[in-house]
Amino acid sequence: MIKRALLSVSDKSGLVEFAKDLASLGIELISTGGTSAVLKAAGLAVTDVSDVTGFPEIMDGRVKTLHPKVHGGLLSLRGNLVHEKAREQNGIENIDLLVVNLYPFEETLGRKVGRNETIENIDVGGPAMIRAAAKNYESVTVIVDPRDYSQVQKELRENQNATLLQTRQQLAAKAFSRTASYDAAISLWFNTGLGNDTPDYFALGGIKQQPLRYGENPHQSAALYRQAGVEGGIGNARQVQGKELSYNNINDADAALGAIREFGTEIPACVIVKHANPCGVATGESLNDAYEKAFACDQTSAFGGIIALNQKLDGKTAEEISRIFTEVILVPDADDEARRVLSSKRNLRLLILPELTKTNSKNLSIKTIAGGFLVQTSDYASVDDMKLEVVTKRPPTDLEMLDLRFAFKVAKHVKSNAIVFVKDGATVGIGAGQMSRIDSTRIAVRKGEDAMAVLGLDASLIKGSVLASDAFFPFPDGVEAAAAAGATAIIQPGGALKDKDVIAAADAAGLAMVFTGYRHFRH
Repeated sequence: MIKRALLSVSDKSGLVEFAKDLASLGIELISTGGTSAVLKAAGLAVTDVSDVTGFPEIMDGRVKTLHPKVHGGLLSLRGNLVHEKAREQNGIENIDLLVVNLYPFEETLGRKVGRNETIENIDVGGPAMIRAAAKNYESVTVIVDPRDYSQVQKELRENQNATLLQTRQQLAAKAFSRTASYDAAISLWFNTGLGNDTPDYFALGGIKQQPLRYGENPHQSAALYRQAGVEGGIGNARQVQGKELSYNNINDADAALGAIREFGTEIPACVIVKHANPCGVATGESLNDAYEKAFACDQTSAFGGIIALNQKLDGKTAEEISRIFTEVILVPDADDEARRVLSSKRNLRLLILPELTKTNSKNLSIKTIAGGFLVQTSDYASVDDMKLEVVTKRPPTDLEMLDLRFAFKVAKHVKSNAIVFVKDGATVGIGAGQMSRIDSTRIAVRKGEDAMAVLGLDASLIKGSVLASDAFFPFPDGVEAAAAAGATAIIQPGGALKDKDVIAAADAAGLAMVFTGYRHFRH
């Protein structure tokens, strides 16, 4: 039975109504600082924590609840004679209900305030009380989320001021998850500031953004979480229309976001993604031109795809996109005409992310494995910053070099082994995710042939194109296949044992080849 409750919250939504309900049930209220002031202003009888502890709040409120009369009241085992005797000897009364939500550290990170203010928003007493109450869940009810007020109110009225054990267990689990997520955000902030990408103890936490209907497949459960202090991700995009996002939508949209960020905002660019791989990428004179060129690369795969554009979506481009089934459109903004056009496609999700092209080089890539997870810094290496080495007798022309850089940017976002053919600022063949590089090359060529057939063209799309490989060619066969298809230049990292043979094959075919010195594996 709950006789005594301690309330100390930063988020005061629903607080007064909840406290009034507790008081109407004869439950004594204890509180701290600002929470106490709000409750007293509402006409409630409240005992200050300082009156319970016999010790004033000191050091600007840093020390107020760290006291045996608080933690003893939370941690004492009811019915344990040793604990009961210790309580009586030390004048400690039980606390049966704890309502605490923490200093808004995560929100503080979003406001980008100074270091001192950020530090002051690290809660100490709150997590200590939450952990104490959650540990003693058999006797103590702990609430860390205002959304749980109604459930507790209902149970108190139905069970003579008591909550159900199952509810206390659920609330305790939520409480420990909350403090873990909170500490993870603090840990990330400290380690990021110190440049510790892989600390000895890695804390991963997140706040649930939304539950998802299912994961990759209907038998898998899933949810979207936002990681505090990590900016500019898909989790921060605003959905302005369309049905609920699925797990696969979000995963593919994240892949599209990474690829479109390679192209900045000056030149219109379009990325079309299917199953986390780009199936068409292009720049153009206009946004619509970029879309049409990207779509032409693989019209079959584009059906049901994810489209990312680097400039404000206009009505004409929206009209073109709406001609086929598209799952998601991701843009920095959309004008009124574009929104009107797309509104007729009720299932199409339109996501707005103003900082779409802004990258955060401090982001980490995390991949779960059985029994743990792998952590690495995200791959933000850009071909624009690489010193390219011409290794063949013939250097690439200026136009070839533009396409080579473009192709390597795309290859970075294609699953390994990745081969990308590009011509005139647009992909014309992409081979992804094969166990051998020669197979990826063959698939990319076949994709180019398929696109040519769909477009009703006689001339090969691959002929006169350039090729990018995400990693080195281990043997000359990939170069020979590219040359046979009509490619004129190749960009690749280099570094294979048979580099000399690969270069010789390029020279024999009259191809230009450049090495980047950087590999872009993507698994």
